[in-house]
Amino acid sequence: MYNNTIKEWSEKDRPREKFIRKGAVALSDTELLAVLIRSGTQDRSALIVARDVLALADDNLSLLSKLQMKDLLTVKGMGSAKAIGVMSALELGRRRRLSEAEDKSIITISADVFNLMKPLMEDLQTEQFWVLYLNNANKVLAKQKNSDGGMTATIVDVRLVLKRALEVNATALILCHNHPSGVAIPSRADVSLTDKIKKAAQCMDIQVLDHLIITDQSYFSFADEGRM
Repeated sequence: MYNNTIKEWSEKDRPREKFIRKGAVALSDTELLAVLIRSGTQDRSALIVARDVLALADDNLSLLSKLQMKDLLTVKGMGSAKAIGVMSALELGRRRRLSEAEDKSIITISADVFNLMKPLMEDLQTEQFWVLYLNNANKVLAKQKNSDGGMTATIVDVRLVLKRALEVNATALILCHNHPSGVAIPSRADVSLTDKIKKAAQCMDIQVLDHLIITDQSYFSFADEGRM
């Protein structure tokens, strides 16, 4: 059925027409991706190209968002313009999630931190260290990336962490970093860094409320585990 061009299909089977008649929710992931890709080649429909793109990510949309331009261009029928269109749509989705989380930027539980930071950290291939700066009402005054690292570690400048806290008049901090491995278990270095920042912040009457280790699907909270 999908070896011919989309124009040759029955109109009810064409992704765009199906979108118009039934809405986006009625389309499969492959069909939605085909709508973004728009056109295939003479012998490969947009749906076949979309299917092959999803196959690169094992049919997993979370893994799809991790693909780079060079990965998409390995699929026959995917040129630069189509790859940019797909990556732009994925980025818009990430920004929407981030915007929704920022609208609820008063922190009451660790899950609030996870929901706020997940859109920023879920698809990273290397470690990043971020800090949330809060006031007395636990409202997020600012969030800042302190460092970029490698696959398994990143170097954190404690002085820069506290400098920013003074600039925004923060009374509390929440530390966050990701584990690209997907394993949300603190290392000895994570524990040592948490203690180091906590002791330094205490000298300035700034409280470190929590340290979250974030992966694509889960997180570890030092506070929840009684380790703060």
